[in-house]
Amino acid sequence: MRSFDRLTTLMERFSLQVKPSPPETATLVVTADQDGAPRHVWFGAAGIGSGFVAKDLLFSAEVDWGGAANPLLAALPDRIGFDLSMDGEAASLVSLMRSELAAARCGSASVINRLGEVLIVRLLRAQIEAGSTEPGLLAGLSDPRLSRAIVAIHDGPGRPWRNEDLAAIAGLSLSRFSETFLAVVSETPAAYLRRWRLILARQDLVKGDRVDAVARRYGYDSAEGFTRAFKRCYGLNPVSLRHSPSGSALPSVVPV
Repeated sequence: MRSFDRLTTLMERFSLQVKPSPPETATLVVTADQDGAPRHVWFGAAGIGSGFVAKDLLFSAEVDWGGAANPLLAALPDRIGFDLSMDGEAASLVSLMRSELAAARCGSASVINRLGEVLIVRLLRAQIEAGSTEPGLLAGLSDPRLSRAIVAIHDGPGRPWRNEDLAAIAGLSLSRFSETFLAVVSETPAAYLRRWRLILARQDLVKGDRVDAVARRYGYDSAEGFTRAFKRCYGLNPVSLRHSPSGSALPSVVPV
């Protein structure tokens, strides 16, 4: 397993796209202080820009990060904020994004997308460091012990994880780990592992990977066992997804 990192695997598995948009459809906005300088970044549900006075809005964009299939995005509150006065480097990112948007030079869209990705990572880091009062994945990643077990699941989804193994990684007794995980993440370790595996399996099937290969990759003893688990969650045979490259035939959320 790589060095302890709460976000990298999620960033790698779910492509993040940032595109400037009107406030009415934006999921990422930057607002100004009383002097007109960038002060806050807000990230949340579509249309969050509509809740601000127009003169206070300096930048707005739509962020596509895998939708409800991304367990971290699905666990976020409707709106999270970030004070740019606490992070001069993030404030510089915002200034660069606004400059690229205003200049409209060749390649500006790519630059804004990459700067936006860095900005969101910094925002999420701040949220993780601050902790979360709402049960869910963000709260789990904020917990210094549970987060180690969650990262182990993210980085090694095909390993035959037992609760005992994950408890040892977290540095907790088995009973304390199981109780704390359920209370903080709002599902059992086994349920989260199963959900994460099926999310990744869905991605791989959309790319055209064979069912038997996907089953082995994510720790299933047989293609038949994987197919039963997949159908139980999605209501469809995984083979049908290989014939639907867009993945549009399936719901975006894996039921717990």
